[in-house]
Amino acid sequence: MKRIPSAVSLCLLATLAWLAPTAAQAHLVVTGMGPLYDGVSHFALSPEDFLPVIALGFFAGLRGPRHARSLSWMIPVSWFVGGILATMTLTPPAITLSATTAVLFLLAGGLLAANPELSIAACVGLGATLGIVRGMADLAEASNDRAHLLTLLGMCVAIFLVSALAASVTLPLRRLWVITATRVCGSWLAALGLLLAGWIVRYGAIIN
Repeated sequence: MKRIPSAVSLCLLATLAWLAPTAAQAHLVVTGMGPLYDGVSHFALSPEDFLPVIALGFFAGLRGPRHARSLSWMIPVSWFVGGILATMTLTPPAITLSATTAVLFLLAGGLLAANPELSIAACVGLGATLGIVRGMADLAEASNDRAHLLTLLGMCVAIFLVSALAASVTLPLRRLWVITATRVCGSWLAALGLLLAGWIVRYGAIIN
């Protein structure tokens, strides 16, 4: 096997070094299109945000139109409240938010997998808890200024649309095999919650 010439190797290394990011952003994503779009992209690029929202949307759709409508409004409203509390520095410790996120993964995935008869009040309460916890986590250490409020608003708009679309997918389902496939997705999310809990126990909070 021929060796790559040293000049080519140096050029490759120089190119990789030039392409390497100069800073890592652990919280809010900056798209360059304004804070509103930053919020949309942050939600879209955060699995810990959109996965439980989709799972609860699927579950609400299986339960019926009233569950779906109530949850589609409650999650973004409570998310906004959680974000506002975070900008006012009224947030619990990071380990609490991380542990609650893992529990919410388990609950959302478990409910979708089991597909039990759950009241609207209980479903809305779970959605409100998810919104407040993740809203606090997303805006943790963010200042109370117009840009962050617009970012939070962008998140909430994306959350409403995703939740409503997820519910609309399962709302008309009548075939058993399609419903079963949806419930299997819930079991995967519950398993992911267990992995997340194990990660927290081993390495600590996932929110810094």
